[in-house]
Amino acid sequence: MKKHITFAILLFSSLGAFAQVTQEDLEKEIKPLTQKVTSLQAENSKLKSEIGALNSKLSNAHKSIDSLRRQTQENSNAISQTANELGIKIKETGDKNEGKIIDVSKSLSKNSLYGIMGVLSAILLSGLLYWLLSKRQQTDKNQLSNIINSTKTELNQESAKLDVQLLDVIEKQLKVADKLNATEPKIDHTFHKNSANELQRIANYANTLDPESQEAVALQGSLGRLRNYFNSSDYEITDFTGQEYDQRLPIKIKDSKFDEGIEKGKEIIVKTWKPLIKYQGNKIQEAEVDTKYNN
Repeated sequence: MKKHITFAILLFSSLGAFAQVTQEDLEKEIKPLTQKVTSLQAENSKLKSEIGALNSKLSNAHKSIDSLRRQTQENSNAISQTANELGIKIKETGDKNEGKIIDVSKSLSKNSLYGIMGVLSAILLSGLLYWLLSKRQQTDKNQLSNIINSTKTELNQESAKLDVQLLDVIEKQLKVADKLNATEPKIDHTFHKNSANELQRIANYANTLDPESQEAVALQGSLGRLRNYFNSSDYEITDFTGQEYDQRLPIKIKDSKFDEGIEKGKEIIVKTWKPLIKYQGNKIQEAEVDTKYNN
């Protein structure tokens, strides 16, 4: 009996201890869950507030969309009405312009015909005036050319006559100078040099004339006679024009130019400004010339 009682006491004690331990464990488990539930309730309340705000914004957005739709419809109606009015006005304006264009075209047809006739008349008149002026200009040009040629011929004739007379005077003065030099112990070559240079100038001019003209023939005759007189007075004058240039000659080049017409590798004397003058075989003046070359 005691054993039963003791066993019963131990059993109840064990149950009480088990119950006590279970209650504590339950409280430990329930407390975090309670906290989570509280947190979830708070978050749920916050979400409800946000959902309410979103619903309010959505409602406002719907109202704005409805307003825009109404405004768009009104604008579309206004545009359609404006388009219709513009179409009517454009058609009216087109009809009016077409009528005006037809009237202007008729007017222009007449005016254009008169204008074309006027332009053609002006062109014909200008051509006639140009032909008359050209013919008159050509006539004046021919007359002027004839006058110039006639004047040039007369000048050449007078110049040739003067040069012939000058050569005669030079020859007479040379004779006087030779007589004076015969009485002097020392010969003065100044006058002979000047005379030879003048003879060369006249010879260059004579080379520009027609060799068969009366002036050229007269000049060449006087020049030949004066050269002969120089030679007879122990003077020798040399005109190098037309000869090939040689560095060994007593020549001074005044001007030299390139010329493709010259034979390759040669240099030709094209003009003598001053002739070479010798007295009794001795040089008293060096020649001065122009040359052309082709290297």
